[in-house]
Amino acid sequence: MTSNPTRLGAIRNIEANEAPAAFFDVDEKTGAIYGENVFSLAVMQKRLPKSVFKSVFATIQNGQKLDPAVADIVASAMKDWAMEKGVTHYAHVFYPLTGLTAEKHDSFMEPVGDGTAVWEFSGKTLVQGEPDASSFPNGGIRATFEARGYTGWDVQSPAYILENPNGNTLCIPTIFVSMTGEALDHKTPLLRSQNAMSEQAKRVLALFGHKDIDNVVSYCGPEQEYFLVDTAFVNSRPDLLNAGRTLFGAKPPKGQEFDDHYFGAIPERVLGFMHDTERALFKLGVPAKTRHNEVAPGQFEIAPVFERANLASDHQQLIMSTFKSIAKTHGFECLFHEKPFAGVNGSGKHVNFSFGNGNQGNFLNPGDNPHDNAQFLVFCAAVIRAVHLYGGLLRLSIASAGNDHRLGANEAPPAIISIFLGDQLQDVFEQIAKGGATSSKQKGVLSVGVDTLPDLTKDAGDRNRTSPMAFTGNRFEFRAAGSNQTVAAPMVVINTIMAEALDYLATELEAGTEFNDAVQSVLAKVVENHGAVVFNGNGYSEEWHAEAEQRGLKNLRTTVDALPEYQTPEAKKLFSTYGVFSEAELESRFEVGVEQYVMTINVEANLTEEIARTTILPAAVRYQTELATNVASLKAAGVDADTTDLLAVTELVTTLRTGIAALVAAQAGAADHHGLDEAAYHRDTVLPAMLAVREAADALEAVVADDLWSLPTYQEMLFIR
Repeated sequence: MTSNPTRLGAIRNIEANEAPAAFFDVDEKTGAIYGENVFSLAVMQKRLPKSVFKSVFATIQNGQKLDPAVADIVASAMKDWAMEKGVTHYAHVFYPLTGLTAEKHDSFMEPVGDGTAVWEFSGKTLVQGEPDASSFPNGGIRATFEARGYTGWDVQSPAYILENPNGNTLCIPTIFVSMTGEALDHKTPLLRSQNAMSEQAKRVLALFGHKDIDNVVSYCGPEQEYFLVDTAFVNSRPDLLNAGRTLFGAKPPKGQEFDDHYFGAIPERVLGFMHDTERALFKLGVPAKTRHNEVAPGQFEIAPVFERANLASDHQQLIMSTFKSIAKTHGFECLFHEKPFAGVNGSGKHVNFSFGNGNQGNFLNPGDNPHDNAQFLVFCAAVIRAVHLYGGLLRLSIASAGNDHRLGANEAPPAIISIFLGDQLQDVFEQIAKGGATSSKQKGVLSVGVDTLPDLTKDAGDRNRTSPMAFTGNRFEFRAAGSNQTVAAPMVVINTIMAEALDYLATELEAGTEFNDAVQSVLAKVVENHGAVVFNGNGYSEEWHAEAEQRGLKNLRTTVDALPEYQTPEAKKLFSTYGVFSEAELESRFEVGVEQYVMTINVEANLTEEIARTTILPAAVRYQTELATNVASLKAAGVDADTTDLLAVTELVTTLRTGIAALVAAQAGAADHHGLDEAAYHRDTVLPAMLAVREAADALEAVVADDLWSLPTYQEMLFIR
């Protein structure tokens, strides 16, 4: 137990913590609450005229254009339903390039001339809103004096009610565009890319003889990792408060080396938080499925069931905001930063994805004999081609200053984008390359040697957690995404590069003579031309880095390396061909990416200097003074004094002062750099200067008297809850 009053006070607060009032009513039927705050298809079917419901259903399920004539009727029904649930305000919810959620609340109330008010919500209001477009990141598309932007109702993502003890709000998911039509959000390009992929996928399905082809969608099931740290600790850590990660912290005596936290018993207080978040998510129609302890102490995971990617993206944002708000009621701060603590695993957001529709099912389901499943092999080949040609764009889609700390470490795949197929599919594609696949490795039986237990099914291939893009049975898992990022960004790239790959395959198949021969021919071409991206080995090894370079695979180690992918001729052609981004929109996202990277490092550098100068250095100097006073007193008493500790602390204090001065100089030097060059300067000069300050500070933490060290330590933050 610490003797520092600040840290001791935080620990006492934790000990005195009382769980909030229970969310669950003992008489409540858990299954009955699912989706109760969602204006779902079931609700619409009950409340809308049959013809109106049929029109809206066609838009939601089949991607048909929304009939504007139905908007007033839908708006009226939506308002009545919401007001019955205590709603007074509505909000168009959108997802700007901050990566967060944005909303503006308006009341249903409209005053009339006699001093009374009526409650109105028109179709026009439902369909379109007008927030300020110049105040959000836009990469130069909108100037400060060009403020007009529009939100537009996304019918395919249902409206929902956010509850608050003081009143409820109707939330309407929307796109966000400028007055001149450019996308200023993540949802608009996601919907565009979805359409592009669907168009090309339907061409392939038609070639396989399907007649009744539904709109094709991508499905997404993101696994969200996060940390829970007590609010009392976070409030005493300016770095966690402002940057979301610790900029200082000595390695604790124990970390994650025992692997005793992973899948361990969930702490009671944490489990209470999980129960409350899941209940809130169930009411919002979010299919939260799995929860467990993650590898690092204080780290956990939630995984929802697969949904259409557009809805999954919206729900992922809801998960993050719900976790943030409910964590506070339990005395926690929920951290989504990719690397909040050095020396233990960071947090990712594994983006599991597949493609399919209501009639033809999941196109990435291989069945028991994938060598006989030509349609699956074509879609799998499309993924191989897409990832090989556009691995740089996939790396770009998950690039951030935070994720740079995680990629390439042992908790995340490297920045080299490769594909793991597994033994079964690897064997099938090798057979194809040799002239044709005639067999598939089959599942086996695993006997564990205990008579009372049944035999277990053994899969035909293993999993590979070191691969950034791994096939995991009936889907691919993109493991490189960061925990703080929207899943929309990687799904936009995945949809678009799949559109190109399916376009290529459809064109090849349409040009063939006999269909089966054409399939074999095009699959063999994909293996020959793009097989270099398939790697089933250890992605963490140094040997793989050298081999990947020989294979011609990009290794974009940092965000600064990845951002120029926005500006390549290949990217411009790809996104313009399939109507996902114009050149102006791509350039704007490049500018936003550069700006956000620089601002992130700059904030962290400011915090590093401030904390080092005002908290760590004074504590170290006080301890240095204590040691010096002790040495002087001993000498005055005629006793030999050991100056080892004093000299060591003095050296570290000098190193810290030198590091702070060097960091200040490094920050000042940034003024001479602009654009991508400024981002590179922050990576190459400012970040190393920050690290030098940290190294000196962390060394001091290990020797300075505990009662003088006011910053909560890793040992406390990771293990006390």
